Order: sequence, then C-alpha cells, then structure tokens
Amino acid sequence: MTYVVTDNCIKCKYMDCIEVCPVDCFYEGENMLVIHPDECIDCGVCEPECPADAIKPDTEPGLDKWLQVNSEYAEKWPNITAKKEPPADAKTFDGEAGKFEKYFSPEPGEGD
Repeated sequence: MTYVVTDNCIKCKYMDCIEVCPVDCFYEGENMLVIHPDECIDCGVCEPECPADAIKPDTEPGLDKWLQVNSEYAEKWPNITAKKEPPADAKTFDGEAGKFEKYFSPEPGEGD
C-alpha cells in the first residue's frame, strides 16, 4: 500500500502534508503535489494533515488513475521538503469537481 494525492490538490496545493512526511516523498508540480509510491512508507501521517482531503490510501476503490499520476510525475517533478504558502485562491477551488480535466498542469514546480 501507498498513499496518493488526488485531484482535489489541484489548484489548492496546501503543503501541510510535506511538514509531517518522515521520508520526504512529496514532489511538486506547478499546481499540485504527488507522492512517490516507491518512497512512501505507508505511515499515513500525511492523510489527516491535508485540508483539502486530497490524500488517500491506494487501497481505496477507484484510485488506480491516481497511483499512475503520482508514479509518473514523481519521476519528473522536483522533490519538496519544506512547506510553502498555498495559492491565494486555493479555497475557491477546494472541492470543485473535474479539476484534473480542467486545470491539471504537467509542468514542474520549483521544489526546494
């Protein structure tokens, strides 16, 4: 099992999860974070820290797509180990449906 970041992170990109991760397995895209599934130790401390409820265990039904997205982009995006400020309009997008199709960016973030 591993944890994955799902579409509710897109354009919210709260970073509370990064501060608690003991293995620094988060990677930063332009408008979301992902977890590297081979680095995640399945401790689960990140899940309750996410204000957008965007982190889920990959054992939940229907998360195969998100495991693939996390795996692919963790290889392409820079590692991030320190919390930054979320986007100013993050609350506007929290809970919006269909965010992957509307807003996902494959571009990398800045990382550390």
